[in-house]
Amino acid sequence: MRIGIVVDSACDVPADFIEQEDITILPVTVQIGNAVLADMRNEEATLNFLTGDTAAQAYNAETTPYTVQQVHDLFLNKLVLDYDYVFCICTTRTRSGIFDNAQQASYTILNDYKPVRAASGNNTPFALRVIDSQNVFAGVGVLAIEAARMRAAGETPPKIRAHLENLANSTHGYMVPPDLHYLRNRIKKRGDKSVSFLSAALGTALDIKPILTCHRGETSPVGKVKGFNAAVEKMFDFAGKRVRAGLLTPTMNLSYGGEMEEMRKLPGYERLRETCAEHNVEVFESFMGLSGLVNVGKGAMVLGFASEPHKFE
Repeated sequence: MRIGIVVDSACDVPADFIEQEDITILPVTVQIGNAVLADMRNEEATLNFLTGDTAAQAYNAETTPYTVQQVHDLFLNKLVLDYDYVFCICTTRTRSGIFDNAQQASYTILNDYKPVRAASGNNTPFALRVIDSQNVFAGVGVLAIEAARMRAAGETPPKIRAHLENLANSTHGYMVPPDLHYLRNRIKKRGDKSVSFLSAALGTALDIKPILTCHRGETSPVGKVKGFNAAVEKMFDFAGKRVRAGLLTPTMNLSYGGEMEEMRKLPGYERLRETCAEHNVEVFESFMGLSGLVNVGKGAMVLGFASEPHKFE
């Protein structure tokens, strides 16, 4: 059976992984003033887009996920021909409309695919499953990586589906944003009041950086540390502790809103890499997608993994 994997562009996974696993992207379109770019996870295009006035006004960006019709057309024009079963893994529905759009489109896709496949000489059934990752950025990538691993191992779609849906409940994303004022302005535009002006102002004045988590669709702060580097180091060291305690998948997924060489110089990075190597956990690294960058700011550090319930310490 031919199994396909689809993710939205806010899912942070390496570009070579996307290419090797033939993963299809549902792009999010980003508009800043008159500048418009469909986020296809192209690092060069993203960096070129976020320059000058565009970068300065990024917090004011409008983001538009693939519509129901666009998802429907992508499947009918390509995916129902290339695959027999497709897993569509989406950013948590609490932060993006892409899950709801894909879910709604799935009903019409399953009604309309038969004549399309028949015209190509294929009368076998087609199926798809839309998965709410309940996470963001690198956290979404954990599920995409696991889907590819299980596909390569020859697992059946029902087993993959059950595992991914269960794994979503145990996936944890952690992030250190570099600029509280930017984050506050961005989430205010989205109608989120979780970072007040006062906390942003105090945090900036004192150089206090929050460590944020996303789990089961809910985001919240779990720590505050003076200095970006110190906060990232604390997050990396905590991730190392979870690796030593035992992860549910052999995956540590990192994404960064900047050059990879900058990320690799951050304190605690090498220790985390060494810990993962000692415990046979594969580390994935990616440049954060454009839709993620405009939401949390350039220079944000994010990691995702799946583990048993825990407290950040």
